[in-house]
Amino acid sequence: MSNQHDSSLDVTSATSRVWSNHVPMAGAPEGFTLRTTVPANPEGVEVMLEQWKAGTSEPPHSHPGDDMTVVVEGRMEIQFFTRSGDALVPDGAPVVLARGDTGYVKSGRIHDARYLDDCKLVYVHDGAFGFKAES
Repeated sequence: MSNQHDSSLDVTSATSRVWSNHVPMAGAPEGFTLRTTVPANPEGVEVMLEQWKAGTSEPPHSHPGDDMTVVVEGRMEIQFFTRSGDALVPDGAPVVLARGDTGYVKSGRIHDARYLDDCKLVYVHDGAFGFKAES
């Protein structure tokens, strides 16, 4: 059993689908593009403003699209996992995001989240949001 990190699962602003499908807007200044939200735009994103209390957590789960989280206030910790048979195995050290940090999760990547402080987050999901519990 290997606990080596698979870098093919990494995602950044350059590779995340969250930043795809931008289009120019009529009448807007040159150089400006945007991506609107679902369901009005089937190629859009879903955006949520989330608040979490310190000490709360989300169990291991995955999403059907890439996601991006911007921490407005607080600190959170994300642990990534891989499957080994029927078990979930931690994939690398936990990642801590603090105020001003941005984190990306690739579609289908199993992860959990713990909220170390009261948090306010801007969450963006490629396409319509989905949550699949993983155990």
